[in-house]
Amino acid sequence: MEKSRQQWRNPLQFLLACISYAVSLGNVWRFPYLCQMYGGGSFLVPYVIMLLLEGMPLMYLELAVGQHMRQGSIGAWRTISPYLGGVGIASMVVTFFVSMYYNIINAWGFWYLFHSFQDPLPWSVCPLNGNRTGYEEECEKASSTQYFWYRKTLNISPSIQENGAMQWEPALCLILAWLMVYLCILRGTESTGKVFYLTASLPSCVLLIYLVRGLMLHGAINGLLYLFTPKIEQLVNPKAWINAATQVFFSLGLGFGSLIAFASYNDPANNCQKHAIIVSLINGSTSIFASIVTFAIYGFKATFNYEDCLSKVILLLTNSFDLEDGSLTASNLEQVKNYLASTYPSKYSQVFPHMKNCSLESELDTAVQGTGLAFIVYTEAIKNMDMSQLWSVLFFFMLLMLGIGSMLGNATAIITPLTDSQVISRHLPKEVISGLVCFINCAVGLVFTMEAGSYWFDMFNDYSATLSVLLIALVETIAVCYVYGLRRFESDLQAATGFALNWYWKATWACVTPLLIVGLFLFYLSDYILTGTLQYQAWDAMQGQLVSKDYPPHALAIIGLLVASSAMCIPLGALGTWVMHRFKRGDQSQGSLTLTQLLPRSG
Repeated sequence: MEKSRQQWRNPLQFLLACISYAVSLGNVWRFPYLCQMYGGGSFLVPYVIMLLLEGMPLMYLELAVGQHMRQGSIGAWRTISPYLGGVGIASMVVTFFVSMYYNIINAWGFWYLFHSFQDPLPWSVCPLNGNRTGYEEECEKASSTQYFWYRKTLNISPSIQENGAMQWEPALCLILAWLMVYLCILRGTESTGKVFYLTASLPSCVLLIYLVRGLMLHGAINGLLYLFTPKIEQLVNPKAWINAATQVFFSLGLGFGSLIAFASYNDPANNCQKHAIIVSLINGSTSIFASIVTFAIYGFKATFNYEDCLSKVILLLTNSFDLEDGSLTASNLEQVKNYLASTYPSKYSQVFPHMKNCSLESELDTAVQGTGLAFIVYTEAIKNMDMSQLWSVLFFFMLLMLGIGSMLGNATAIITPLTDSQVISRHLPKEVISGLVCFINCAVGLVFTMEAGSYWFDMFNDYSATLSVLLIALVETIAVCYVYGLRRFESDLQAATGFALNWYWKATWACVTPLLIVGLFLFYLSDYILTGTLQYQAWDAMQGQLVSKDYPPHALAIIGLLVASSAMCIPLGALGTWVMHRFKRGDQSQGSLTLTQLLPRSG
């Protein structure tokens, strides 16, 4: 198998593959949110510590296992121990779940990219109502960007219990997204290696362009001050450390089998230790870089909304009290409000309910992550920029590059163990296997294009991987250090690469990292239990905002299946191997007994 196994054309392709997979959408829309929630610059302290104690060691371990065993996740862990094949199967199942919903983000990216060429941008203004006498009521209560996202893109239903019809536009975009993935993985490393040159480099170029533009925007400094003003009290907040560890874990893509699959196409003598360090540092640096860009634009949006709010209040007071134009400004607004309240109390009390409370701090405090940040907050800022079409095209092109890079990693994690299997590869060529994987994922993923698809997306995003991947990573460290043996693994690595493990790698693999994973696992398990009835955010068209609702029983059952179906692969795989070994021993002993009976008796 090793002689016919594909290899990366050069070490740079492998490095770019890992960077493209690790630097994903989470760096752009999750890390800035965490900085906003947990103290701005002070969040970098737990993040860097967790990167050193958890992220970097696990990345090196997975790369080393894949490179040394020269197989995908199932074969690699089965080589370490026949009883660990279930670990690889669990990784495949989790990655299959993630692939089903993750590519819908690329579909939404295509949808917004296509609409970015319109002038004006379709989310820049509210549409007129049926009578053309005013704007759509739902849009007026929300905003034009929220209306375009929830009504025009998702056509979202009121609850997860109302699945509604399939939306053909997002469905076509999803098919296009999967076609792109298939064409990229069609010839294995030969084709994906070339694609990674684009998916790893272009997002950084777009972020750099956005940084230059963002720093020139009015109010950008407000966002940057908010980001870099540390809130030291957050360092004693346990949730800040938990979220830092979780962000490092999932941002690097640990436990999904993709890194093992990538490394299996390496030269066994490749210095994967150096690559693990480089990818980890680039991933962390990109998260910080993306946060600077995001908060520069976030500062512009917050300042624009704040000044727009002040303008509306000034206009309201000027018209209500017949003030001279230009006499009321932002600088003397509070002073004039106090004067009017004391001089004309009855009239002011009638006007007061119509006045908004304008606060730049509250605008900056509004924390948004995930699809809300990408498709609502960013689009809100972009529509107010000069040459908004250009900036919209660049932004959604960057999102697509990030999303496709991650999807190629997910697809490789699923396809590599299948093509490694002699039973499957003997009957089906790699192109057919890749096509079947993409087709099945796409067919199931059409669920997310229904009117309730966004709710199912959130469910899969929240529950399909968290506990399972933590369990997989814990078993991986135990397997290498205590089943295969740390000294034996160190000896194998040194013989192949010429580099010995230092105390840092040994200490983190054997003790520190497993303890951190156990802590994370227990936190999330207890959090799910203590939360009680799990809830989701549903869109209320009458109020024009999100409201919390309880998951119905059938949704809770699916959440349980999502977690159990992958996690149970580990014990069931070990049990299946044990049963097979017992049967084989029984057959062998039966055969030996029969042979003894057939032999002639001496004497």
